[in-house]
Amino acid sequence: MRISPAVLRQHFEYTVWASRRLVAAAGELTSEELVRDFRHADRSVLGTLAHIYAADRTWIGRIEGAPPARFLDPERDLRMEALQTAWPEVYQRWLAWLDRQDGPSLERDLSYRDLKGNEHRTPLWQVALHVVNHATHHRGQVSAMLRAMGRTPPPVDLIYFYRGL
Repeated sequence: MRISPAVLRQHFEYTVWASRRLVAAAGELTSEELVRDFRHADRSVLGTLAHIYAADRTWIGRIEGAPPARFLDPERDLRMEALQTAWPEVYQRWLAWLDRQDGPSLERDLSYRDLKGNEHRTPLWQVALHVVNHATHHRGQVSAMLRAMGRTPPPVDLIYFYRGL
């Protein structure tokens, strides 16, 4: 399957836009609200946003040939400052990589080991779409957490992004 590099880049621009909106909303929470335990995989707003950030960083590291030594470093990554400063840097790496791609290059396989050490080979376009989809899934969780705390999350649906183009 061939995917347009322009369409793929637009999806990354969407994920950057949506994640920034939720980081901004999280920045308005109290310290207690930010780490409130919702008793699911990543526990809290901060934990879930940090999970997305760590995954985005891990995948671009795999593509660049230098994945981080550790998926998530709680002392470094579970902080709003990391989400506000380091995460945008990761997105800049993604966008710069996408700018260097064409249709055939996106069809190449990426060979990598998952976090359990299993070997995989996946076409680059599938990896990139996975990163966008993964973030979308977890942003939905963050939006639900915000609602459960009586907050109104910002709209982060793809259609809202398209309407702003």
